[in-house]
Amino acid sequence: MSLIQPAGAGPLRDKLKERRAERQAAQMEDDGGLAGEGRGAPATVPPGVNVVQDVAYGSGSAQRFDVYMPQAGARSAPVIFMVHGGGWKRGDKNMKSVVENKAARWVPQGFVFISVNYPMLPDANPLQQAHAVAQALAAAQLKASSWGGDPARFIVMGHSAGAHLVSLIASSPQIVAAERVQPWLGTIALDSAAYDVEEVMQHRHFKLYDEAFGTDQALWRDASPLAQLNAAGAPFLAVCSSRRRESCPQAHGYVRKATRLGTRAQVLEQDKSHKEINEDLGAPGAYTEAVEDFMRRLDPVVRGLLR
Repeated sequence: MSLIQPAGAGPLRDKLKERRAERQAAQMEDDGGLAGEGRGAPATVPPGVNVVQDVAYGSGSAQRFDVYMPQAGARSAPVIFMVHGGGWKRGDKNMKSVVENKAARWVPQGFVFISVNYPMLPDANPLQQAHAVAQALAAAQLKASSWGGDPARFIVMGHSAGAHLVSLIASSPQIVAAERVQPWLGTIALDSAAYDVEEVMQHRHFKLYDEAFGTDQALWRDASPLAQLNAAGAPFLAVCSSRRRESCPQAHGYVRKATRLGTRAQVLEQDKSHKEINEDLGAPGAYTEAVEDFMRRLDPVVRGLLR
């Protein structure tokens, strides 16, 4: 016996799927830290931590970062350099989900933690944003010793759109050279689904990608971490949400290519939401410990500080 669909059932189903996808996309943008926390609730500085706010790395109002350091002082400390998410068009370095658990976990152990802002859409497209983040990284490396940090011991981290940006920097020697970034220990990308931008744009995708990457195929290629990845680089950890259909396949594709090129790269799948992958990092538990296992293998000083 065959079932006969009512006329219009197919288009109606497609429309419902599209609306559901739009809701998921909006949630994904908000999970950069702008929802569930009072639309971007500011971070509280954890006990035992000092902060220097709004350090300039350029003339633009968005070209600022905050530096969190141990109150007891630091000397030649490893530095965690964090890039927030928000769909390439919003977000802030001071969001609770970006800072609190991470700074509370690692700064009292002797790390310096830096959280960076960068220009947003429509003022800067993702490729320009990657250059801005690289500019911030270079400035932070130059100034690191003034906060007790070691310019040779940076760990670069980003969430969502920020994960795409740090992955692009890690993949592009041209960006690194243009902004005079020094080598860093390793990169941790927290739930990017835009490693292969060309693949994303050529198939059904969230509207936020159209806002970010438009129709310029040259931009798709230049802003695609996978397309720009052509040589071995610093160790790379791709954390991905197994609850998101597109996240882990993109992560595995990138890591396979990086590994073939000689990079020590791995995927860490987590049964967590996009928001939780950012927010929960630094909180006690198996997830934070798994990320720290990667960090320990980067450098003896890092290994010695992690409990």
